Amino acid sequence: MTISQMSRLFGVSLRTLRFYEDRGLIKPRREGNARFYRGADRVRMEMILKGKKLGFTLTEIQDLIGGKGATETPDLEDQLNAQQIVTQIGHLERQRGEIDSAIERLRATQSRLAQGAAA
Repeated sequence: MTISQMSRLFGVSLRTLRFYEDRGLIKPRREGNARFYRGADRVRMEMILKGKKLGFTLTEIQDLIGGKGATETPDLEDQLNAQQIVTQIGHLERQRGEIDSAIERLRATQSRLAQGAAA
């Protein structure tokens, strides 16, 4: 699979794929400037994107999938231990609190501005 095909398949930019390669998350076969992705690279991409959806950083994802063959356990969630799950839930709950607070402040500002414009 070429880099363009991989990009379309996963809905990511070419730049993203190159960045993941630079970080060592995926390792396509290189022929000159061309990159060719194998099945293992596709599995790793699925794991990377799932890790991102779960709120993990790329460094954390690298730690989870870095040392293991991607085809051994293709589901990132199967790589997690109980403490990692608890820690990540706490992190996401803190982020949600910060986001809810920011939305509340912005809505208050929007309301104040609308009242000022109506006066």
